[in-house]
Amino acid sequence: MTSRKLATEVLTLLRNRGLSLATAESCTGGGVGEALTAIPGSSDTYRGGIISYTNAIKRKLLGVPSALLETYGAVSLPVAEAMALGAAQALKADVAVSTTGLAGPGGDDWGNPVGTVYIACAIRGKAYCRGFHFPGDREQVRRAAVEQALKWLVHHIDG
Repeated sequence: MTSRKLATEVLTLLRNRGLSLATAESCTGGGVGEALTAIPGSSDTYRGGIISYTNAIKRKLLGVPSALLETYGAVSLPVAEAMALGAAQALKADVAVSTTGLAGPGGDDWGNPVGTVYIACAIRGKAYCRGFHFPGDREQVRRAAVEQALKWLVHHIDG
């Protein structure tokens, strides 16, 4: 399924349930928000997003605890969960999705290889997170992460 179809499905599910959405993106650099806002009427449910490319922004705007970043690194399940919960709170949304990962060219100090991405979905204060590994170059990893984030939203909103 294309990102456009997935984004339409996400927005339809949210609209039908009367829910609002926020995004917190790192490795996708706003790609999830771009996919959502390409759909006419997205402003009915999409509140906005925070591109938190640095740890300082993750801490300051999303409220990610320094201890999580220092213990697990930015590319981790606990940080992805904290990002989603922080975006929901900061943007006063019922649902939030976050992406954090390594699109390349190199890995990180915690041994995560390029292609590692954590995606979290927070719904009314409860977070669901999973790690993924996407093959390919930087752009392929980013595109795959955007698509999977939209699928993750559909799964959790519809579930």
